Amino acid sequence: MAKYLLLKHYRGGPPSLNDVPMDRWTPEEVSAHMQYMSDFAERLEGSGEFVDSQALSSEGTFVRHDGEGRPPVTDGPFAETKDLIAGWMVIDVETYERALEVAGELSAAPGAGGKPVQEWLEVRPFLSPCVTVTD
Repeated sequence: MAKYLLLKHYRGGPPSLNDVPMDRWTPEEVSAHMQYMSDFAERLEGSGEFVDSQALSSEGTFVRHDGEGRPPVTDGPFAETKDLIAGWMVIDVETYERALEVAGELSAAPGAGGKPVQEWLEVRPFLSPCVTVTD
C-alpha cells in the first residue's frame, strides 16, 4: 500500500468546471458538499483506504526562521495572492491508478446548483524511506 495526499485548492490550479466560489453557495449546497465529503471518507474507511482528512480555513501566514535569537519572519496574510489549500485527504491505496480513481471521485462532490464541482485535485505521493543496500 502507498499513501497519497489529495489536496483541494482554493485557487492556484486550473479552475473547476463548476467554478462558483463556495462563499456564493447556498447553505443547502454547502451542506450537500460536506455530506458528500463525509460519506466519501466513510466509504474509504470501509475499504481500509482512508487515513485522515481535514478542511482548512482560507486564512494563513507563511513563516520562516530568521536566525538564532531573532523572531520568526512572517509573510501575509495575503489571501488574495496566495495559493491556498482548502483541505486535504490522506489515502492508503494499492496503486497510483487507484489514487487517481479516488481523486476523480472526490472531485465529483456537489457544488453550486447541486452539480459536481469537478475541481482539480493535486495527488501527491508520500516519500517512502530510502532502501539501504549493504554488501
